[in-house]
Amino acid sequence: MEFQEYATLPKLVKHSAEQYSEVVAQFKRLKDGNFEPVTYRQMYQNSLDFAAALIQLGVQRGDPVGLISDNRAEWIYSDLAIMSLGGMDVPRGCDATIIDLEKILSITECKIVIAENNSQLNKILSIKEKLPHLIKLISFEPESTIKEEVKTLAKEKNVEIYYFQNLLKDGQKWNIEHTGEVEAEIEKGQLEDTATIIFTSGTTGTPKGVMLSHKNFLAQLNEIVERIYLNPGDKALSVLPVWHVFEREVEYVILTQGASICYSKPVGSILLADFKKLNPTILPAVPRVFEAVYDGVTKKMRKAGGIVNKMFNFFVGVAIVHKRMQRKMFNQNPCFTSYFTFGWWVLFFIPWILMFPLYWLGDLIVFRKVKAMLGTNFRAGVAGGGAFPPKIDEFFWAIGVKVVEGYGLTETAPIVSVRPIAAPIFRTIGSPIRGVQARIVDPQDGFVLPRGKEGVLQIKGETVMQGYYKNPEMTAKVMTVDGWLDTGDLAVFTIHDELQIKGRIKDTIVLRGGENLEPLPIEMKLAESHYIKSAVVVGQDKRYLGALILVNQDEVLSFAEENGIQYDTYENLLNSEVIHKLYENEINTLVSSKTGFKMFERINKFVLITKDFEVGVELSAKQEIMRFRINDIYKKEIESMFPEQDD
Repeated sequence: MEFQEYATLPKLVKHSAEQYSEVVAQFKRLKDGNFEPVTYRQMYQNSLDFAAALIQLGVQRGDPVGLISDNRAEWIYSDLAIMSLGGMDVPRGCDATIIDLEKILSITECKIVIAENNSQLNKILSIKEKLPHLIKLISFEPESTIKEEVKTLAKEKNVEIYYFQNLLKDGQKWNIEHTGEVEAEIEKGQLEDTATIIFTSGTTGTPKGVMLSHKNFLAQLNEIVERIYLNPGDKALSVLPVWHVFEREVEYVILTQGASICYSKPVGSILLADFKKLNPTILPAVPRVFEAVYDGVTKKMRKAGGIVNKMFNFFVGVAIVHKRMQRKMFNQNPCFTSYFTFGWWVLFFIPWILMFPLYWLGDLIVFRKVKAMLGTNFRAGVAGGGAFPPKIDEFFWAIGVKVVEGYGLTETAPIVSVRPIAAPIFRTIGSPIRGVQARIVDPQDGFVLPRGKEGVLQIKGETVMQGYYKNPEMTAKVMTVDGWLDTGDLAVFTIHDELQIKGRIKDTIVLRGGENLEPLPIEMKLAESHYIKSAVVVGQDKRYLGALILVNQDEVLSFAEENGIQYDTYENLLNSEVIHKLYENEINTLVSSKTGFKMFERINKFVLITKDFEVGVELSAKQEIMRFRINDIYKKEIESMFPEQDD
């Protein structure tokens, strides 16, 4: 069925509520760590009741309503309620700064804002002078949790505070007295109606309000439910920020198929505990979550040491080689030229068969223990919102845990493509989904490039945004005259139409010698070292590359202990010659001609940094590095790698 036939997202959810009425739609996370089930019938009724309350507060068709909250069950009720009335939600998470909130809420001129808790109410009230249209705030948390000074501040600013649970009760009464009126409003909805205005996280420093219609979201569902398939009652863990378009569309994919949203957190201990409690089928997450799982497993093995660690490394090595041969034989690698499958079978069949007992043994005594951490129902992880490191991809593929990579932008609501669970092609994001056209163009002259040639990815189709809110000039900059959205990402097509993403054109570093290079592959390679948490490559207009290296303190201290290194303070340990030599060797080993890097891509100088990157500071909500922020925060450290004589 074409999902666009439903016209709006509330109509689609209404259909799911009728079809799966007593199936659990949400597992609502309680403060004690347990979960409360909410059925599709209850979820839909809650959205109707809250919509009725919003009518009483004056929300009308076309109104923007702020929605400042992290993941919780009430978020989806609010989202559906606002859209049911023909309104547009303006979402952001609790990590939003006061400056972020000022920009978002002032540009959209929101009269009503839903805020999660005391802290968010306080932030919004503190900038009331810059939000002249704001007259009402709604708190998800009950009145008892809101501090008196916040209530007093609201009175001083002439802003009324309402409480979600109270409004839900008011809405129930209103719906009894005005039966069918909210659903009549739902029926008025059209495909082209704006559903939301999502402000980009600002990795470039300029947040833009992306206007997305119901059609933008619905158009993706025709094929996504085939690539990321769920059965009624299956569970999906929700760990991504729900205000972000990736998680938002993921939740619509879940609700479309009668599955359950389970609210967890991207914290290792909580996530693994929730896996045991809920036994989920799907985990959509940014690559850093899967990196954390990998780091946790490998760190545990290194701590065990001795024969345990040696066995783990041996069997993982065997699995990687075995799966590499298998991918060649079964056409599971990206292909850019003619492919001779028969030749690979002749070359690899016998060693592949001979290695199978070793692979089976590794699975029996090692890999099954890793997979057991994910429960018995786990089908796949879906990595999106950033580049999926090759080493992590290969590890999970080797041990038999499916993690498929997807790609998209806020401007495409967001899905352009995702590697199918049933037929994945390694190191690709699959082919564009139905209804989405993609082409690769030369970044210099704009000519369309053939398969196998790297260039800028452009997208066209029903998922492409309506434009940037109140910003036609910025919209014109990303849209071509013939209606293609310029993603700013570098990509290449295989001969079978799968896409590989290579980096961002805006991140491209041009050295003084004219060499162009992408920092992301170098950064991902450096992060393969267990001594390196993260790396940022710099060197625009310089003679050579430098890198900021975020150290892994636990691993450095373990190295010092194992090697009998004496030190008085951690800072002095990091500044010691032996630790500097350790990192120099790690960097030179990882980024060299032997690992496929060109001479000008090597790191000549580096600085060790110790402060973890934080969302909202160095990282965007998708946990992507915001390079403009890094350049400001670490200006002194970057300049130290490029002394004046090099300028």
